[in-house]
Amino acid sequence: MMIGAAPFGVIFGTLVTSGPLSLWHGQLMSLAVFAGSAQFIALGLIASHASFAVIWATTLIVNLRHVLYSATLAPYVSHLPMRWRLVLGGLLTDEVFAVAWAYFRRHPPGDVSPWHFLGSGVSMYVNWQIWTAAGLLFGAAFPGLQSLGLDFAMVATFIAIVVPQLVAVRYLAAAVTAGALAFFWQGWPYKLGLLGAVLAGVAVGVALSLPRKPRAASAAAGHPDAHAAAGPAGKSTSEASATRIPCHDTHAAAGGRP
Repeated sequence: MMIGAAPFGVIFGTLVTSGPLSLWHGQLMSLAVFAGSAQFIALGLIASHASFAVIWATTLIVNLRHVLYSATLAPYVSHLPMRWRLVLGGLLTDEVFAVAWAYFRRHPPGDVSPWHFLGSGVSMYVNWQIWTAAGLLFGAAFPGLQSLGLDFAMVATFIAIVVPQLVAVRYLAAAVTAGALAFFWQGWPYKLGLLGAVLAGVAVGVALSLPRKPRAASAAAGHPDAHAAAGPAGKSTSEASATRIPCHDTHAAAGGRP
């Protein structure tokens, strides 16, 4: 994960040197934002003189996927104090989520310490700062660096994150739905196509995860004759008949003994 993020950080630093921001602005963005895709989008919007509201709304939409990450990890960190959750939330990225979730899912919620999560987050955070600084300091010495296709390293990283999770049909269906719609809706303004694709993928995954009743049981439950045969309060016919036997008949059948 850290190797895949390295060229991404270098390219970001290089783009800062050719844009309207100062070098320290680029490093400050990596320190404070710590979200590669949002930083690239914000940098492009700043270069095109977009308003603050547009920059804020667009990066918010792109980073809404972190809400899904947080919802997945919440049962494993909900017992922690607020200071822990704030730190872990600030360090959460796509790569850190993949590592933390692979670790947490092997343990019951509430039984795992946060140190593994923290170590993963701090490692990725320091890694991102180093390669951003490398791009800021040395990127200008390699003109056309961003056109060499090094950004595919991040795509490969996302593939490495997603593919191992496709262990069931519902996961595969959600991924295919979100990926296809993200491709076809990439022309939507403010990256809304990405958000729509995510929501559609979630909807497909949830729909396929809902428990299904056996077809025979569902048909029997909905058939009027089944209710009639069941007798009062859902009892079988024999049970219903037994409840209607008068007491004196019961004593008679028992030979008069109580």
